[in-house]
Amino acid sequence: MPDAVTTPRVVACRQRRRRRRVPQAALLLAPSFLIVSIFVYVFIAYTVGVALSSNWKPGKADFSTTDPLYANFDALINNGRFQADLRNTVVFTLFFLTLSVVAGFFLAVLVHNLLWARGFFRGLFLLPYALSFIATGVVWRWLFNPESGINLLLRTSGVSSAYQHLTGHALQPDWTSSPVVVGDVSSLLERIIPGGHIIQVQLGIPLALVAVVLAASWQLMGFAMAMFLAGLASIPEDVREASMIDGASGPRYYVSVVIPLLRPFALTTVVILTHVALKMFDLIYAMSGSGIGFATDMPGIFVYETMFKALQYNIGAAASLVMLVLVTLVVVPYLARRGPQETA
Repeated sequence: MPDAVTTPRVVACRQRRRRRRVPQAALLLAPSFLIVSIFVYVFIAYTVGVALSSNWKPGKADFSTTDPLYANFDALINNGRFQADLRNTVVFTLFFLTLSVVAGFFLAVLVHNLLWARGFFRGLFLLPYALSFIATGVVWRWLFNPESGINLLLRTSGVSSAYQHLTGHALQPDWTSSPVVVGDVSSLLERIIPGGHIIQVQLGIPLALVAVVLAASWQLMGFAMAMFLAGLASIPEDVREASMIDGASGPRYYVSVVIPLLRPFALTTVVILTHVALKMFDLIYAMSGSGIGFATDMPGIFVYETMFKALQYNIGAAASLVMLVLVTLVVVPYLARRGPQETA
């Protein structure tokens, strides 16, 4: 039991130590804070200035604004190619997330329940994630080439001939070179949405995106598997035993017990993969480029070609800010929701 004389001294000593730690921590964090401020926030502010400018050029930092101020963003919204990019982003993200998360979950369950060679299969399914997007895009571009790859396999195996015999049409999918858009609802939206007349593209599902979704999901379903494996490993064995006693075994165990417990891991996986999908560039650029009729075009490709090929820097900067807003709308609510939970 400390006496009354020493207790105030101990408290005062601890307070002095805390006060000394504050400037030390500030000095340690200052370089990182300075670098992040310059290379993130200052550059974002600079990009905003370029996006609002009327005649910014490299070597000519002319930040005179347009009249009206939002003129570049208005031109962007009325740009048919960028409208196609936004359509492609929504379609790609939805299908990519569904396929990657569902396949990753089933792979995780499969690997988790293996009694032998678990490490081998875990590494095998994670291997695509270790590849670069450029390498994946080049390989899958060959696979979906209308004259080789899968189509060549269909011809040599006799599947194409059998299909032609049954239907009278040759089985020769165009894959990434298909300009077809199915499920177009643009005419309906033009009638029910104010300002719908500005829509210049078919608002449906471009068939060329199917091949791109398969390639991207193949590469990133291993990441989803790893996330779910971590979640499965965190479930105590007692929970499974108690579930079996209560009669929840087999598929019912996974539906009623495992999936609810894996919701935090699923949410984290969805947010990370959504962030990847919204910024997807290199895999699609190497695999199909913009595609016929911009069927596989993405905002990242639009920004690159607008700024460095068309030399329209202000429009490209405006498009990059739209990408930033899209990513922010996904990441910030997630971080805001996680913050109070971790504090609690």
